Amino acid sequence: MMLRPCFVLLVFLFSCSLVWGQAKYTLSGTIRDGESGETLIGASVAVPSMGLGTTANEYGFYSLSLPAGDSLTVEFSYVGFQNQDRIIFLKESLTLDVELGTGVDLEEVVVKANSYEEQLKTTEMSVEAITTKEAKLVPVAFGESDILKIIQLKPGIPSGSEGTTGLFVRGGSSDQNLIVLDEAIVYNPNHLFGFFSTFNTDAVKDLKLYKGGFPAQYGGRLSSVIDVKLKEGNNKHLSGSGGLGLISSRLTLEGPIKKNKSSFIVSGRRTYVDIFTRLLNKASEDKEDYNPIPDYYFYDLNTKINFQFGEKDRLYLSGYFGRDVFGFDGDFFDFNFDWGNATGTVRWNHVFNSKLFANTTFTYSDYQYDIENKVTGFSFKIGSNIRDINLKSDFYFALNNEHTLRFGGNVTDHQFTVGRLKAGSDDGQINFSAGQDYDGLELGLYVSDDWEVNKRTKINAGLRISGFSNDGTFYTGIEPRLAARFILSDRTSLKASYARMYQYLHLIANAGAALPTDVWYPSTARIKPQTSDQIALGISYLMSKDYFLNVETYYKYLQNQLDFVDGAELFANDNLEEEFAIGKGRGYGFEVSVEKKEGRLTGWIGYTLAFIEKGDYKTVDPFGNFAQTGYFSPIYDRRHDLSVVSIYEISRRFTLSGTFVYGSGDLRWLAPSRFTLQDVYGAGFESIVPDYRERNNYRLPPYIRLDLGLMIHFFPKWGESDLSINIINATDRRNTFFIYFEPEFREVTDGGNQIEIPEKISARQVSLFPILPSISWNFKF
Repeated sequence: MMLRPCFVLLVFLFSCSLVWGQAKYTLSGTIRDGESGETLIGASVAVPSMGLGTTANEYGFYSLSLPAGDSLTVEFSYVGFQNQDRIIFLKESLTLDVELGTGVDLEEVVVKANSYEEQLKTTEMSVEAITTKEAKLVPVAFGESDILKIIQLKPGIPSGSEGTTGLFVRGGSSDQNLIVLDEAIVYNPNHLFGFFSTFNTDAVKDLKLYKGGFPAQYGGRLSSVIDVKLKEGNNKHLSGSGGLGLISSRLTLEGPIKKNKSSFIVSGRRTYVDIFTRLLNKASEDKEDYNPIPDYYFYDLNTKINFQFGEKDRLYLSGYFGRDVFGFDGDFFDFNFDWGNATGTVRWNHVFNSKLFANTTFTYSDYQYDIENKVTGFSFKIGSNIRDINLKSDFYFALNNEHTLRFGGNVTDHQFTVGRLKAGSDDGQINFSAGQDYDGLELGLYVSDDWEVNKRTKINAGLRISGFSNDGTFYTGIEPRLAARFILSDRTSLKASYARMYQYLHLIANAGAALPTDVWYPSTARIKPQTSDQIALGISYLMSKDYFLNVETYYKYLQNQLDFVDGAELFANDNLEEEFAIGKGRGYGFEVSVEKKEGRLTGWIGYTLAFIEKGDYKTVDPFGNFAQTGYFSPIYDRRHDLSVVSIYEISRRFTLSGTFVYGSGDLRWLAPSRFTLQDVYGAGFESIVPDYRERNNYRLPPYIRLDLGLMIHFFPKWGESDLSINIINATDRRNTFFIYFEPEFREVTDGGNQIEIPEKISARQVSLFPILPSISWNFKF
């Protein structure tokens, strides 16, 4: 029913395209990399003599309306590629596919390759991008390039605590980020408890992150959208890349199935520390005092193939499979813990005509974790799972040079398994279980128009209508979107945006960082969907041809924010809703960045001043207790965040890089005092009962880290390789990973008895990384 309006609109716009086609002719086509056949997202198309131009969409398709002409020069360009001029004689609508040449591979150019001039002209704001070249040059722990961790060095995206990839964007919590890989949702983008992300940089073609001003095609989360697209595979010739690091290795192969018509890519990665720990455990198993080292490894595999059927149709099939496995097998105690994601995508691109392009996608997403524990005579198993099946269609309609419309819809079936517990004795005399299953249906329809009012003013207006059904309860959301740009001069533009978002899924986590034991929970009759309203204002200034300044300020209002009552019980609880408290939130701040993308010295400086508050909480259970009154700051409230990234190409063979990060310490909820207990007279005192008061009342010390890197490039006959040498935490600063408390006692004599009396409670800091050197070898052919 909800898809019927899309087909009506499609017929109407198709008719409009015929009318406009009579008035003007249309130049359209696809822009690709001449070396690999990859589509070039955001490539520019311009007719300088007429002052007209456009950019390719996320599928490489472009469409430009032009008057008839005997000779028109059309310029095609993409950052890092050689410009190409084509002279056309336009006497009818023309399809022109273009391949741009370059002396470097696609991974050496901008992932989202708008030039500074394009950034000034577009209505997009609150968008961040990096290059895969930067991701591979920036120093990283253990030499493992991580594109998601590098994006956290951009303003407005402070990370979680040391070593994690939790994202807290503009006051939002870690569950309010929509992360999609080839249009399939990834629910937990972490490996190794958050130290690495699930994205293998070798397989990534495009990464784009929205912090605000969300386009109407995106919905379901409040704070950010991270849209990751995999490479399509080289359809010209067989090629590959990979690397050997201290803890993992990776390999990517890609090539044509049928040259220029179809291709494949396979990319795998695995850690191998477990291989050495198993050997060490085996060699030491006869030693009486030896404690075995637990077994741990992770792997991920990306696959993709695509086929071209004629000039107007292309089919893509892609998949991601990743898993973390932790295990310990002892004489009397076994513990096994594994978690991971699986996604699959089937995507069909179809060109109806020179103005109308469609992308239809079927996706499957699955995230689950399982914990199994066996003690002599007894065992238990606990797990959780969320599984999605999604169908969506997106249409791109270039009505004319002033209006570009997008419209479409999607339907998603959610299946939840929440806190499934099975436990019992080996003899079967004791058995018990807990857990619940839920399902939900999420719907969305959207339409937007990118309207160039005049040469100075451009507006992108959109509307999304969303819905969610669960167990007889149905919610509907009206989500307006608006973004505007006004050019003050050829170097300066003003921008503004507003977006309303609905989120129907909630993450149950009693921690600040996303952990693999987090549980996703649907909106129900008592748990309403979360909503946000965000407004942002910004100014962009081209300081010179090399330096670009961007300044933004924002305010976000959040409703129906989920927290937990004091003393909440989250595991094996069939009445989880009784543990919830629902409140409001607000986030506001200021972001500034200066970046340089060309020349021997490149990089950026980003600074964020942010304020986050939550409050006005009401418990779902009328007898629940949420002692905090008024507004308070969540633990991820980070007041100041500064990052400096610098990459210097000394020569063709040597590249230096460095990053410096300063962040205000995160907040923690600490007890300012504790009650002491003396069981019987003459016995010692114990400090056991913490006296909790105002939430998140202590700020940890500032987070400061300096990382340095040197990359040495080699150019053998078979391809290229490099040796990457990194020093993480070069100043050896011990940043806080977590803190714990120890009571300190003093001895007194009472009636001849020596009694220990608590004198004070001391906080102890645990740090993760000392100074940490690493080396890795990377290659491509």
